[in-house]
Amino acid sequence: MSLPGMMQPPIILLRDGTDSSQGKGQLLSNIGACLAVVDCVASTLGPRGMDKLIVSNRGEATISNDGATILKLLEIVHPAAKSLVDIARAQDAEVGDGTTSVTLLAGEMLRECKSFIEEGVNPYIVIKGYRKATQVALEEIKKLAIPIDKSNPEKFREHLLKCAATSMSSKLIQNDKPFFTNMAVDAVMCLNQDDLNEELIGVKRVPGGGMQDSLLINGVAFKKTFSYAGFEQQPKSFTNPSVLCLNVELELKAEKDNAEVRVEDVNEYQKIVDAEWDIIYQKLDAIVKTGAKVVLSKLPIGDLATQYFADRDIFCAGRVASDDMKRVVQALGGAIQSTVTDIDPSKHLGHCGKFEERQIGSERFNIFTECPASQTCTIILRGGAEQFIAEVERSLHDAIMIVRRTIKHSTIVGGGGAIEMELSKRLRDVSKSIQGKQQLIISAFAKSLEGIPRQLCDNAGFDATDLLNKLRMQHAKGDLWAGVDIENEGVGNSVELFIWEPALVKMNAIASASEAACLVLSVDETIRNPQSEAPNPSAPIDRQTAQSAMRGRGGMRGGRGRGRRM
Repeated sequence: MSLPGMMQPPIILLRDGTDSSQGKGQLLSNIGACLAVVDCVASTLGPRGMDKLIVSNRGEATISNDGATILKLLEIVHPAAKSLVDIARAQDAEVGDGTTSVTLLAGEMLRECKSFIEEGVNPYIVIKGYRKATQVALEEIKKLAIPIDKSNPEKFREHLLKCAATSMSSKLIQNDKPFFTNMAVDAVMCLNQDDLNEELIGVKRVPGGGMQDSLLINGVAFKKTFSYAGFEQQPKSFTNPSVLCLNVELELKAEKDNAEVRVEDVNEYQKIVDAEWDIIYQKLDAIVKTGAKVVLSKLPIGDLATQYFADRDIFCAGRVASDDMKRVVQALGGAIQSTVTDIDPSKHLGHCGKFEERQIGSERFNIFTECPASQTCTIILRGGAEQFIAEVERSLHDAIMIVRRTIKHSTIVGGGGAIEMELSKRLRDVSKSIQGKQQLIISAFAKSLEGIPRQLCDNAGFDATDLLNKLRMQHAKGDLWAGVDIENEGVGNSVELFIWEPALVKMNAIASASEAACLVLSVDETIRNPQSEAPNPSAPIDRQTAQSAMRGRGGMRGGRGRGRRM
């Protein structure tokens, strides 16, 4: 029983050493961390954006201006700032482009509401206002979006080229836009127009040559696989061949794996050896009887099988990658067989117009073209450096994703900050009809949207204040698509200048950025548990720490006269 006035014993809730920070200070600290992340990627936005050179702890260098790639390589550890990494990855997975824009928008939203938090406004009020503003903005985008007419194939292709060119305008390959925009559109047009599965577009890198040496193959191409003796004796070109795809290992050692045989007579051992040879010859003979001229397998094809096929003018390739095999089946028809018995040539074999092994740069490629069921293609990228080719691949991926989304949703909006300025103007008009604090918060949301055109101007070296004033004036006059004209250092109609973006990109970016900002605002306390007592085996250990650890384990006690226990 405790008497009045006696001190109550402290209640220990968290483990000793737990770091707990809460309140307004913690919220402002989280906002500051997010703004620091935004400052890292803001300079990469737009046609005049700069690239980042990121070196990993293993010394691998990556040059990129793709927001999702940069944030992934930065290895951000701050728990609140990780939300920006997540929305950039989600934007990349959903629509493929706009990863820098979504990060910048989230940062601007947090920057604009920071003053409200400092003045003591409840974060829930800010969240409520932001969600209402987001809903209004998405509805306005749907009203403003321009539909694309699909009835005329030539005009529709031109529209797709414009969208792809806008995506590439901020990339490393902007000087070769006509070449790569055509490649991106052609690649998407090769796919099944119902699902547009981008995984069926294979991309291979071959160092050497120039960017213009890159080529699009309407079919399947993959690098020559590991080959055994006898491979060079096989024919390297066929016309109208039948192709058999297997998931079977054609090697002698495969027959004796995981087996134990006890024999008492040498003749019995010879029978076992002969049986192994008979089994593999039966497999090879069954493959030859199908009439296939090209045999591909995910598993190894040994030297015996390679020579056997060479003697019968059959081409074979083992250890073919799973994604390449999937695209071969998609383009040529047939199916991957896990056994060589009961193969029906009419159902299980694929066909193509031409097969050849061709030298491209320093690599040899197996190429299937003129495929009857072609719903796949392969892009072979050339370039001077490995980092350069990797960035070209990322840029081309963004353009391909934009073309896919444009085909699926067929609505566009004006880029260059035009749609953001128009939404900002309309949200300000909406805020004037609302009473209380929500008016200020929706107005702050409207101002945050101006961060995109402002950053475009800053990155291009223009006077951002002057151009933003001109943009506000143009939109107040009713010019819906007035945006930043980078080429002429002024204001222009983004639709007439063919600066087009799919409406879905902007809708997803605004919704994701708003959700990330609301998520950060909803956190008022961070509890960080202390690290485990166990040492990290990968962490560097200095000499003093090592000696202390050894003393604790009983080692090095009593000087040199005692044995050391490790």
